Amino acid sequence: MNSLKTGIVIFFMAVSLGLGTESNAQCDTIATLCERNFDNGFVSDGQSYRALLLGDQNAEFYSTFYGGSTYRISGCTGLENGNLEFSLYDEERNLLFSNKDFATDEYRNAPYWDFKIKSTINCIIEARLNGDNMASGCAVLLIGFKQ
Repeated sequence: MNSLKTGIVIFFMAVSLGLGTESNAQCDTIATLCERNFDNGFVSDGQSYRALLLGDQNAEFYSTFYGGSTYRISGCTGLENGNLEFSLYDEERNLLFSNKDFATDEYRNAPYWDFKIKSTINCIIEARLNGDNMASGCAVLLIGFKQ
């Protein structure tokens, strides 16, 4: 009886490891696609902010942006641009930017945003899936700066 329980536990651990590896590979692919949004002199800061999202879940990422610098935030999920909604807040949760609420479709759910910071600020970046297009997926945010 003990060997049966042990076998079941080992089976479920193996399945969990396999799913974890598969989702990690999916995130690697999305991160590679997201890097394509870095051009025009933007260089990645070397970080890859990732979260596996289901349904209407949000992911929060924290970053410090330094004064006098120009940045690009690139947000991706899936194999096409426009599936990730992301918003940038200051530490007091004042909205600084959101790619969700643009009046024109040209900028709604834009895959990246460029901005210049006058003084150093700590920020919260919130990401969620575009519910119209995706029910689950790996969200990847990349932050780059202009050299």
